[in-house]
Amino acid sequence: MTATSTDKVVVLARGLGTRMRRADESASLDDRQAAVAETGTKAMIPIDRPFLDYVLSAAADAGYRRVCLIVGPEHETLRDYYGRQIQTQRLSIGFAVQPEPRGTADALLAAESFADGDPVLVINSDNYYPAGVLRTMRRQAGSAVALFDQQSMLSGGNVSEQRLRRFAVGQIDGRGRLRRILEKPDEETLAGLPRPLWVSMNCWRFRPVIFDACRAIEPSPRGEWEIPCAVRHAIDVLGEPFAVVQAREAVLDLSSRQDVAPVAAKLVGTRVEL
Repeated sequence: MTATSTDKVVVLARGLGTRMRRADESASLDDRQAAVAETGTKAMIPIDRPFLDYVLSAAADAGYRRVCLIVGPEHETLRDYYGRQIQTQRLSIGFAVQPEPRGTADALLAAESFADGDPVLVINSDNYYPAGVLRTMRRQAGSAVALFDQQSMLSGGNVSEQRLRRFAVGQIDGRGRLRRILEKPDEETLAGLPRPLWVSMNCWRFRPVIFDACRAIEPSPRGEWEIPCAVRHAIDVLGEPFAVVQAREAVLDLSSRQDVAPVAAKLVGTRVEL
């Protein structure tokens, strides 16, 4: 590694999976997939093998070697699989427990000892990111966010235009730095943003200052401690600049039962090596 690169990745796997647990008779799932969907553990949805295997393999392809999975106390299946069942050659996988589902910023605090003063990549367990983007993030200096071109997401991903319009977008300043993450922007706000639109898929590179920001913020209107709020505090109060990696590639999103079949189709032939 260089002085600025990192081989540590934090995977947010604590979510309740509310949308995945929601019954949907129109979704095409086999019996194994349906059984896992009932638990809401999106990372373990089987697409020949658990979906998270694909996510972690892409991270390994990008040069990451140490993984911290943020889980809940009830996630025994996930901890058993990655802690005892599977043998890895490229990755060292550990766990940190978020006792209650209090939001992504609270979850990130559980990984502070894993970071141990080093920069870390932070990603979702239900998104498959291009390895090239993860590699670019690994080599960034300082804090950074990857934002994805909306049209590339539509042409190469699995999310409809209507649904994608509800995703968070990034505001970029004249120096190519992040100004704000706009969560669930309304139509008027979207109309006023310059094109192309850059979608946030929760792919971050954080320096240790982010943990101070996570501790400093108040709950969002949803009652959760959230990463975009911590990022805003880091920028506005702590003076931390965030570089923007602008990616014209797609991220696969496994949020609901309707996503399983199209994501599986796009992952056909993908090599997995942990």
